[in-house]
Amino acid sequence: MDFQQLVQKRYSVRAYKRDPVEDEKLLQVLEAARLAPTAANRQPFQLVVVHTAGREAELSRVYYRPWFTQAPLIIIACAASSQGWTRSSDGVNYTIVDVAIAFDHLTLAATDLGLGTCWIGAFNPVIARQVLGIPLDVDPIALTPLGYPADTPCPKVRKALADLVRYEKW
Repeated sequence: MDFQQLVQKRYSVRAYKRDPVEDEKLLQVLEAARLAPTAANRQPFQLVVVHTAGREAELSRVYYRPWFTQAPLIIIACAASSQGWTRSSDGVNYTIVDVAIAFDHLTLAATDLGLGTCWIGAFNPVIARQVLGIPLDVDPIALTPLGYPADTPCPKVRKALADLVRYEKW
């Protein structure tokens, strides 16, 4: 499929089959994140891949929705801000942007391979840190189940392009 079809096809999956994700597909998804552009090519992120089987109760403490642990895998994107690039003019650290770009590459690659994801930011980072052993100098930013969808997408509701884009100046 071409890129426009891919972007249109991707949706937030909220029901997953228990079918395992093939190692080759997992590696392709992770490779897409690795190849994502980052500020000054610093790649200040880490991805934690977790198998859900046998860990459902523990992982449900991180995010409470029942479909979260239906997928065979969960991927957590973490930021290592001390490794990121900082803009000198105003001190803005770009690490969270870098994590978002890498995670978006991951979700699009998953869609291209017939896998489903759901970008989750409304999780408990303190519990995620405890359950997954994430060090204090690294921040969990987003997570997603990864597996084969067991639902169908709803129509996308988005603002009109004219509401989002300005030309030449504000």
